[in-house]
Amino acid sequence: MLYKSSMKSLKMVMANLITMFLLIEVIACGFGFGFGADGGLNMNYYLMSCPFVEPVVKNVVNRALDNDPTLAAALIRMHFHDCFIQGCDGSVLIDSTKDNTAEKDSPANLSLRGFGIIDDIKEELERQCPGVVSCADILAMAATEAVFYAGGPVYNIPKGRKDGRRSKIEDTINLPFPTFNASELIRQFGQHGFSVQEMVALSGAHTLGVARCASFKNRLSQVDPALDSDFAKTLSKTCSSGDNSEQPFDETRNDFDNVYFNALLRKNGVLFSDQTLYTSPRTRNFVNAYAMNQALFFLDFQQAMVKMGLLDIKQGSNGEVRQNCRVIN
Repeated sequence: MLYKSSMKSLKMVMANLITMFLLIEVIACGFGFGFGADGGLNMNYYLMSCPFVEPVVKNVVNRALDNDPTLAAALIRMHFHDCFIQGCDGSVLIDSTKDNTAEKDSPANLSLRGFGIIDDIKEELERQCPGVVSCADILAMAATEAVFYAGGPVYNIPKGRKDGRRSKIEDTINLPFPTFNASELIRQFGQHGFSVQEMVALSGAHTLGVARCASFKNRLSQVDPALDSDFAKTLSKTCSSGDNSEQPFDETRNDFDNVYFNALLRKNGVLFSDQTLYTSPRTRNFVNAYAMNQALFFLDFQQAMVKMGLLDIKQGSNGEVRQNCRVIN
């Protein structure tokens, strides 16, 4: 136990140092992610206004994941689906109304889970420091805690995002499709400023969680040379229970590791958009590198996640701090 505790502390120290250097690089390169003296994002944004925000997020997330470890994948996926639509502004959390169908009711988002965790965090923070912590920041922090809980890298993120006031179903057309090939993935991630390597690293989030049959059954209607024949039988058996039946992305569905990339080497990618990363010469070398070196994957993943958390953030009058994460003020 002492050894594990020491290793966890060492991971935290190293990850925080890496994150600090990454942020210095981001600022120096002028990515335009909203840093600056105008009340922009920073690591200690809530130091004076809500000093216990991070322990609250960690405790609520850990308690939920102790009860259901599969929610780690759900929180990371929710953060991704939030950031890729209108930026990291908590818009994915908003409920639909009679006058508006929100993002969460899009077919691409109907399988999202974990909203109750965000609600629980918000409720506790509203008791401690009402009207201070945004739902966008809560979701971003919850995702980082989920990664670490599942055994992945620990990393810190800057805070200070404001919540958006728009959530519309039509905007979700900009989410990647499970049928995308490598070129389509590269183009779509590139529109958000990600390199090919960063796209592959972020795809490694599929080291956690499952895919539903409806998202991969099209691969089974004919012989797919990129799909191992025995694994195709496994997928067919899964789909025999219906479109909502679930297939883990890899053999360790609740552990954050590099097993996902090793599965791609064996043609055991569940989604077409997974296996294409190994099929395509433009991305294959990154898959090979992460399959061989888990530490490299962890490093690149945490850097890409910090960068993703800075996409199109709302600040000042462009956003708000919702009292209820499901409802615009």
